[in-house]
Amino acid sequence: MLKKFPDDSIGLVAPQAIEFTEPLALTCGRSLNQYTLMVETYGELNADKSNAILICHALSGHHHAAGYYEGDSKPGWWDSAIGPGKAIDTNKFFVVSLNNLGGCHGSSGPNQTDPQTGKPYGPDFPLMTVKDWVVSQARLADHLGIQQWAAVIGGSLGGMQAMQWAISYPERLRHCMVIAAAPKLSAQNIAFNEVARQAISKDPHFYDGRYYDHNVVPKTGLMLARMVGHITYLSDDGMREKFGREMNAGKLMFDFNPQFEVESYLQYQGERFSTAFDANTYLLMTKALDYFDPASEFNHDLAQALQHVTAKFMLIAFTTDWRFSPERSREILDALVDAGKEVSYTEVDSPQGHDAFLIPIPRYMEIFNAYMGRIAADVSIEKPGDIKTPAKESAHAR
Repeated sequence: MLKKFPDDSIGLVAPQAIEFTEPLALTCGRSLNQYTLMVETYGELNADKSNAILICHALSGHHHAAGYYEGDSKPGWWDSAIGPGKAIDTNKFFVVSLNNLGGCHGSSGPNQTDPQTGKPYGPDFPLMTVKDWVVSQARLADHLGIQQWAAVIGGSLGGMQAMQWAISYPERLRHCMVIAAAPKLSAQNIAFNEVARQAISKDPHFYDGRYYDHNVVPKTGLMLARMVGHITYLSDDGMREKFGREMNAGKLMFDFNPQFEVESYLQYQGERFSTAFDANTYLLMTKALDYFDPASEFNHDLAQALQHVTAKFMLIAFTTDWRFSPERSREILDALVDAGKEVSYTEVDSPQGHDAFLIPIPRYMEIFNAYMGRIAADVSIEKPGDIKTPAKESAHAR
């Protein structure tokens, strides 16, 4: 455990479980009669609740975005961007981060107890969509008394949620920051997800998703799924720079054990993930990714889907991201321009591939900082601790 937290850390944090008893109708046709969202908040909500920022997580993310838990040596997954003086400055903003429904870190999901049966939901937990998550997040905003977010921000699958927010609840966010995302998955991306799902579902310990009953986990399948996914999160340049063809023993061993450093790295990442993540959640999250396609409800015209958004958009892409390449972000940019919306766009030159959105690359942080300063000015927060009453705007949407 750290004896002293970094000066720009928010320090110790604790999650809170928030219960909802109003039934939630889902896109799949089923509903959740009651559910729990695991949430963390950082910073202080100002008097008129205008400085709230919602952080939407990516596939394997969760509510612990910043700060440390008691006994931890590593902070939350986006600690590089959230904290005092950082891009998302907790001296200015009240930050909310949650574990999505279907997740495996405390929110209602496959590994949580079904109140109807007293057993884990397992494969009986309903499939979720990005749209469903956004509805649940809107209820969370209602619970917190937040009628309008200063911004909804997310990377990758989180960026898709931010975009859906702007479409579903146009009056409830002033800014929408979409980082390293796409308006829908390509066939190649769906293919990668299917390989991951097959690896999990074919594991002999999967038991059709009822592995909880057998006190086992489909560890090999989860490892393979993560290893495939991890390759797509990196770039060829980044892998060459990080691993090259370096060998653990410095020479060929003429057997099938890992010999190249990249092999050992992927096995380590897979092993670690298989002990920390739930297989049913992985299946659910990848399906939510596959299903996201807001334009499908608007005659496959993304500009039409974005016609009623009122948020100002900031789009950020990374040059070596081949999972969600800059071209995919430019599809969103073109649609917003066609719809006559206010949008800023930048491509950050980086070798880290898709993972770049989690890394404090100097140019990325400069851009992030500058745009967050614009948001602060928009809600009349001029400097840390100086929170003024913003101009009234917006009405509570549905």
